[in-house]
Formats: sequence, C-alpha cells, structure tokens
Amino acid sequence: MSLPVVLLAAGASPSPSPSGSPSPAVPTLQDAQESATNAASWVEQNWSTWLAMGLQILLIVVIAVALRAVVRRAITKLIERMNRTAQSVDQTSLGGLLVNTERRRQRSEAIGSVLRSVASFLILGTAALMVLSTFKINLAPLLASAGVAGVAIGFGARNLVTDFLSGVFMILEDQYGVGDTIDAGVASGEVIEVGLRVTKLRGADGEIWYVRNGEVKRIGNLSQGWATAGVDVTVRASEDLDRVKATLGEVGERMSKEEPWSELLWGPIEVLGLDSVLINSMVMRVSAKTMPGKSLTVERELRWRVKQAFDTAGIRIVGGETAVEDVEDTPDPTAAVAAPSVYSNAESPQSTAASPITPQQRSAPK
Repeated sequence: MSLPVVLLAAGASPSPSPSGSPSPAVPTLQDAQESATNAASWVEQNWSTWLAMGLQILLIVVIAVALRAVVRRAITKLIERMNRTAQSVDQTSLGGLLVNTERRRQRSEAIGSVLRSVASFLILGTAALMVLSTFKINLAPLLASAGVAGVAIGFGARNLVTDFLSGVFMILEDQYGVGDTIDAGVASGEVIEVGLRVTKLRGADGEIWYVRNGEVKRIGNLSQGWATAGVDVTVRASEDLDRVKATLGEVGERMSKEEPWSELLWGPIEVLGLDSVLINSMVMRVSAKTMPGKSLTVERELRWRVKQAFDTAGIRIVGGETAVEDVEDTPDPTAAVAAPSVYSNAESPQSTAASPITPQQRSAPK
C-alpha cells in the first residue's frame, strides 16, 4: 500500500494553526513525482537543442583559438624571415652602408607586434560575437553601446590614438630607424629607439629626447641617401683667382686619395667657383658628396687642409663679408693731413695779430 493511501486511511488532515488559519499543505510524494516527471520531460525535449548549442560554441572556440595560433605563427615566421634577409645583406660589401641590423630588427618586431595584436583582436572579437548570437542574444544594442563607448574613448584618448596611428605609419613607411640622424622639428638627434607611441632621440650634447609620434609634423632624415659637405673660403679681393682655384683643387684631389676620406667621399671634391664678390673680399665654394651623417667630419678636415695649403701658398684668408685688409697693407689715412696749427683757432694771439684792423678796433678806447 502506498504512503498516500495509508495517510488517507488514518484520517490525517492538515492541523489548524493556533490562529485559526489553515497551515500550508505539506508537499506529498506524488507532487514530487509529478515535478520530477515534468523536469525530465522538459530536459528530454530540450537536450538536443542544448547539445547543439554546446557543440556549436565549442566549435567556434576551437576554430578561433586554432586560427589565432596559425595567424600569429605565420606573422612570427614572416618577421624572422625579414630579420634573416637583413642579416644576409649585412654580409655583403655594401651591407654596412645600406642596412642597419638593429634598425631592421626593431622595425620588424614593431610591425609583428602590431599585426599580431590586430589579428588577435579581430579573431577573438568575431568569435565572441558568434558565441553571443548562439544564445539568441540581440547584438544590435550591444554593438550600438560599443560604438558609443568607442567614440567616447576616442575623444578622451585622442592624443594616444594619434600617437599610436602615427607610429604605425612611420614604421610601415620606414621614415626613419635606429641609427638615423633626424630633425623632428621639436627635437633633433640620433634615433636610439622607435616605438609605436614614442621615439627616443639622443641629442648632440648627450641628452635623450622622448618625442611623441603624434607631435611630429615633419621629419628631416639626414642619414638616407647621401649628404653634402660644403665649405666657403673667403679670401682677399686682390688674390689671383686661378691660383686660389688650383690650390683648392690640389687639396681636394689629395684628400680624395687618402684613407679614410676616400671611403667617406662618394664623389670628387669640386671647386664650384665664386659664391660672392664684395668690395674687399670674395668667397670660393667647395662641395662634395659624402656618406650619410659624415658631412660635418669631412667639412672639418677640408677646412684644416685648406688652411694649411693656403699658408704654404701665401694666400691670406680673411674673416667674412665685413673683412678689412691687413693693417700693414692699408695706407695711413692721417698721413696726408697737416699738423695742427695755432692759426686754426680764431681766438689765439697769432690769429688776432695776423687779422686786419677793423673800424671798431680803431675807435676802441685806450
């Protein structure tokens, strides 16, 4: 006999509460059986849907993780290949002049970091949206909220976004790299590190400048291609032009054949001729193409050699546009002036005695 039948046979009934209101009915075993039956029936009706959703979510996650790993590995292999190519070029005769290994390494690592981050964001973000759509969640409000939040963050951190985007394009376009000497407007010096947000420069006095990439409006790279070394030589206007030109040509020819200047010079030292002619001086221009970043070194050495050659040849170098001739070569401007005389003073006794007598002087009382 079942428990409900026994309870009914015994005449069990709900006991009234002290207040007179009936107490809540105690759930019976039959009620529990019915609840369990309903739950099992609901599970049996929906288990296939749950299983399909779980398998779909698992498939999305597995594909996203696998695709992310494959893409990141491919990017890493590409960066390693770029580095190996740079190292192979370094072993050639022109490798030291055309390629900077540290510059290539930092540039490739920065590009790889950007590509990996972008790939991970796109793949995982797409996978997350697909998982949410599997749960029948309306993505329109979520995407709208994300768009509004993105706009707000963009306005709040616009300087950071500008620095980041400027750094990405600077690296992709290879505007400068480690070892280059650049003029960034706000600062100038040698590049020691290139980042996505900040570029480090070492100035001429050894200071380190941290330049935000978004603040750079124009860049002058002094280490790409070739540089020009120019020297202006100011001599007296009375010097023989042919003699001055021949002396400068000998200096340039001799310097081009000596080490290490023959490697730094990428062209002959040319005497361009007269750059300007003034009343008492004239300026000769000497120029040459040099290795990038070595123009100042060549200019200093060229000035040194020109001064020595001119001293040997007896050619005087004067001090620029306002130069005057030497003191010994300039005539004394006071040589033609007579010595001062007492007759130049109208009040002196000599001038009074030598002047004619006037009527006023004759009638003067004695």
